[in-house]
Amino acid sequence: MRVTLTLALLFVFTVGFGQQKFDKAVVEKFQKELNAEYADAKTSPLLPEDLAHFKALDFYPINEKAFVVAKFIRTENEKPFEMPTSGARRPLYVKYGEAHFVMEGKKFKLNIYRNIELSKKEEYKNHLFLPFSDLTSGKESYIGGKYIDLNVPSGNTIVIDFNLSYNPYCAYSYKYSCPKVPLENDLAIEIKAGVKKFHD
Repeated sequence: MRVTLTLALLFVFTVGFGQQKFDKAVVEKFQKELNAEYADAKTSPLLPEDLAHFKALDFYPINEKAFVVAKFIRTENEKPFEMPTSGARRPLYVKYGEAHFVMEGKKFKLNIYRNIELSKKEEYKNHLFLPFSDLTSGKESYIGGKYIDLNVPSGNTIVIDFNLSYNPYCAYSYKYSCPKVPLENDLAIEIKAGVKKFHD
């Protein structure tokens, strides 16, 4: 993820956390804020030629089934590692915990990470990073998977709303270096939620 605080991330920090029930309005505002960020030349990751014609991102229809309250298991004593990216950059991350949940009657697990350098900043001290891919990746959604921003949970559950998943900046421009989704976070299910791929 980027070091700068996007409007979308700010929104998720202030509204999305603490939520235990699906709220369509949360997703609608997330989409509105994300579109506003991408339409603004000062904050958009889009190339100039794409920005000139940009109207809105292509989202899946808001999907209540893509909202899950997962069991959260904090993983202690994990060793920091260099996260592979699409470029030469190798930021230090640590596995912070695991999210266990059921979707469409099947059990899944996702590893959740913390960016060590980023967590030293006051505004990111509770930030967690969830990269994932699924069976829509490379078809309807970006081949490199998507990201969800989370916060450190206070208990043993964590809300994951895949409607709030967004593409890495690498989906829009070759100029960015983006963390690659770890293989263990590749889900054997189609999750039709969040942002679709930008180009066909």
